[in-house]
Amino acid sequence: MDTQAFTPDNSIDEVDERDAQEKAIDDWLPITASRDAKWWYSAFHNVTAIVGAGVLGLPYAMAQLGWGPGVSVLVISWIITLYTLWQMVEMHEIVPGKRFDRYHELGQHAFGEKLGLYIVIPLQLIVEAGVDIVYMVTGGRCLHRFYTLVFKDCKKMKLTYFIMIFASVQFVLSHLPNFNAIYGVSLAAAVMSLSYSTIAWGASLNEGVRPDVQYDYKDTTIAGTFFNFFNSLGSVAFAYAGHNVVLEIQATMPSTPEKPSKGPMLKGVIAAYVAIAICYLPVALICYWIFGNKVEENIFMTLEKPVWLIAMANLFVVIHLSGGYQIYAMPVFDMIEYVLVKKRKFKPSWRLRIVSRNIYVAFTMFIGITFPFFDGLLGFFGGFAFASTTYFLPCIIWLAIYKPKKFSLSWFTNWICIVLGVILMTLAPIGGLREIIVHATKYKFYS
Repeated sequence: MDTQAFTPDNSIDEVDERDAQEKAIDDWLPITASRDAKWWYSAFHNVTAIVGAGVLGLPYAMAQLGWGPGVSVLVISWIITLYTLWQMVEMHEIVPGKRFDRYHELGQHAFGEKLGLYIVIPLQLIVEAGVDIVYMVTGGRCLHRFYTLVFKDCKKMKLTYFIMIFASVQFVLSHLPNFNAIYGVSLAAAVMSLSYSTIAWGASLNEGVRPDVQYDYKDTTIAGTFFNFFNSLGSVAFAYAGHNVVLEIQATMPSTPEKPSKGPMLKGVIAAYVAIAICYLPVALICYWIFGNKVEENIFMTLEKPVWLIAMANLFVVIHLSGGYQIYAMPVFDMIEYVLVKKRKFKPSWRLRIVSRNIYVAFTMFIGITFPFFDGLLGFFGGFAFASTTYFLPCIIWLAIYKPKKFSLSWFTNWICIVLGVILMTLAPIGGLREIIVHATKYKFYS
């Protein structure tokens, strides 16, 4: 027998070889491939991630909430989500010498290897795939709106075709390898979000307050009003969804013991939240003030003049949603490729990426084409998964890791966020599901 195979030196070589293989895989996976991002990458990645289809539905959410509750929900959500986002940035490197590059890794540290995985992965997948499905629908609707505004005399086309056109762009962009590779797309998307938000409230002001404007609840029944109220809570939750990719964004930033990544990351987050306030508050408040309860679920479906400006704004939305789709798809690609390479032992290759990523894009396109109910999707996904991963799961993880003193300020703050988040998660999906059912009764598939 060859005893050389059992010598300590040979064991060390095997460990070194395994470590080298692990490092090679980490350098290939989308999240850990590149760590040279700047703080402003964090800013526009977070703007792209958070400001998206949600802002288009905020005036409609205001119409379902009313002035008092609507303003309160918007402001409280901004404060709570900024607080929980700060918590996640702080916890990225809570263990010296280790980085929690993915949401589920932080969950595993807090709850244990298996339980953390079972809690975080399903919710994160629902959020990220849910956003991409809604972006498919919204991108297709905005392309359809552009077509009807610019080519009025041309033949009418089904919404299905426009969703497929939007998807065709995602089939191409999805093959950019990692977060830093999409920084150009993300920057363009962030600029577009500020642009079309400004167009939305500016064009509304240009039209002026409608003479027959009403601010009463649209539904005439008490039950309908309550369901709409619940649904709008989910729409607002959907508008603050960046937590699901924040650790993955932070993973792209360099970090040393002297200069941890949380410094530049937090700088970018604060800049992003200022931009978010500039986008959200004017669109929600001004557009609701102008149109009242007659506002459509997508504000650009309500605006009609000037035609050229509204058409351009719809194209801006499409560009932004293309970047937003990629921001949320990248962690999903990372999960898929991690399982295929590390668990199933597939060889890392461009062929593997082409097949796996195209299947995912095709899946979101198919679901979007089949169920293109914009507002119902916002409410359902926003309440069911976004409320948990955004409003209270970071607080639970914080309590589990830091264990603040009972009845201290930190303890009280986190429990208030948890209670509000659980209420939101309970009520919003009810309204969202009803909205989907109402739309489904009048809808013909693939129309």
